[in-house]
Amino acid sequence: MASSSMSSRGSSSWTTKQNKAFERALAVYDKDTPDRWYNVAKAVEGKTAEEVERHYELLVKDVKHIENGHVPYPNYKNSGGR
Repeated sequence: MASSSMSSRGSSSWTTKQNKAFERALAVYDKDTPDRWYNVAKAVEGKTAEEVERHYELLVKDVKHIENGHVPYPNYKNSGGR
C-alpha cells in the first residue's frame, strides 16, 4: 500500500489545473521516455508517479470505451440558438 509520504503528497481528486499539467506532460514524456511516470508526476503538482500512471490507465480505458461505442452520445437539447 502507499507509504505515508506518498499519501500525504498525493490525492485521488484531480483539479482542472492538474489535468492540464498532466496533458502537457504526456505530450513531452512519451511512452519511450525513461522514468516516464516520475517525470509526469514532477510536472503535476501534488501527484505521485503511481497516481499519474493510474490516471493514464483510466484515460486509456475511457477512450477505448468511447471508440468501441460503449458510451452513448449526449442528448443535447437545442436551446434555440441556431
